[in-house]
Amino acid sequence: MIKHLPDQNEGMVEHLRFPELGEAQTRKRQLLRQLAEERERLGLSQTEIAARMKTSQAALARLERGDIDPRYTTLERFAEAVGKTLEWRLC
Repeated sequence: MIKHLPDQNEGMVEHLRFPELGEAQTRKRQLLRQLAEERERLGLSQTEIAARMKTSQAALARLERGDIDPRYTTLERFAEAVGKTLEWRLC
């Protein structure tokens, strides 16, 4: 069975109706970029971080590329794997 893969433009329509969704996605991408940079700064491979996160290297690669929309708990595990913590903030 072939699953329907969402067209990248579908998300853009939602962002036009709800601009805050686009802003949230931008912040999430920035966070993922910072976590990937921290991993590299520490000299750790995706395989090492994936093992700490109890996931696969391929899943971490997809995460770092932004191919998936991660849950907050996934971001927390990534942060913990590089020795950081995430904090919620209400603005």
